[in-house]
Amino acid sequence: MKYFVVIDTNVLVSALLSSKKDSATVQIIEKVLKKEIIPLYSKEILDEYRNVLHRKKFNFSENVVNYMIRAIENFGILKNPCEVEIILTDMKDLPFYKIILYDEKSYLITGNLKHFPKSDRILSAREFLNLIDK
Repeated sequence: MKYFVVIDTNVLVSALLSSKKDSATVQIIEKVLKKEIIPLYSKEILDEYRNVLHRKKFNFSENVVNYMIRAIENFGILKNPCEVEIILTDMKDLPFYKIILYDEKSYLITGNLKHFPKSDRILSAREFLNLIDK
């Protein structure tokens, strides 16, 4: 079974910063690279990835940032976000939320669950891995 996911930027950052290969966020990225899960993204989401991953405080190399973004573009599906009138705790998260509303079979993987409405389709990296391992 293929799973379609929207990956919040904090999951990418966490995976790239992690020194543990078995961390949930690293496993999510590995599953993208192995084509076990399919990322859904929009132009807005890619812009967010680029902006955040290029922040000096993370010190990610240009090669790493480009590789990550190209992997999502190559293995993922570009979506046009649906329009929705909702106020989120952090409105910068709206582009991610809009994509899962577009596709009812998709999941949002985030490290900031409290920023989104409670839903069985909005999960932490560990919760998502537990779901697909069942």
